[in-house]
Amino acid sequence: MFKMFLRQKKDLSYKNLDLPSKNVLSGGNRFKENYKNKNYFFSIVTVVLNNINFLEETINSVIKQNIDVEYIIIDGGSNDGTLDIIKKYENYINLWISEKDEGIYDAMNKGIKYCTGKYIGMVNSSDLYSSNALSIIKNYFNHNQNLDFIFGSVKKKKLKYGFKKNKIYWSFDFYPSHSSGFFISNSAQKKLGLYNTDFKLSADHDFFFRLINNKYKGTSTKKDELIGHF
Repeated sequence: MFKMFLRQKKDLSYKNLDLPSKNVLSGGNRFKENYKNKNYFFSIVTVVLNNINFLEETINSVIKQNIDVEYIIIDGGSNDGTLDIIKKYENYINLWISEKDEGIYDAMNKGIKYCTGKYIGMVNSSDLYSSNALSIIKNYFNHNQNLDFIFGSVKKKKLKYGFKKNKIYWSFDFYPSHSSGFFISNSAQKKLGLYNTDFKLSADHDFFFRLINNKYKGTSTKKDELIGHF
């Protein structure tokens, strides 16, 4: 007898958070008494675990953008000196959290919950933004208020660019890159929900499938508008 097992729909909705609980190792400007939340255009999230050799370069690629950003770092409980790098740049970081998590997508979800900016970007440790990346992306969003997301050109062994949404139905390689190349409006993120951590290695693919299948509006930067390095 053939039995069909139906996958239960997972609730991926969330509520935004301000500060973590007092028992969580954390820091950043958001803890300062005189801190006032700005109307940030971008919230940028970096997730990291034991990456002391490359995290500093990632941080610098964010804070050297010519745009003021809300910067959030989610550390998975590093013990290799990564926290020393984070604390070195604490004045540039709105919020950092260090605690054990359930993997990269769980960490990304955690960061998303603390984002207050109009648009959200991810640049994971070891990945980099090009020098004018956020200016390029901001220009796209400003010139098309209806855009929900953007895939930026990314150098990933070779230059990857363009957005062929029909490709997602048969290929995992339909987008340039996730980390450093992808930006989504906070409102669209909220409607679509978090990354589904049931997919241990492909929650980003599932997220993009939901994004496109639900007909959110997106575009890509041009080939010569390099946004990041993966």
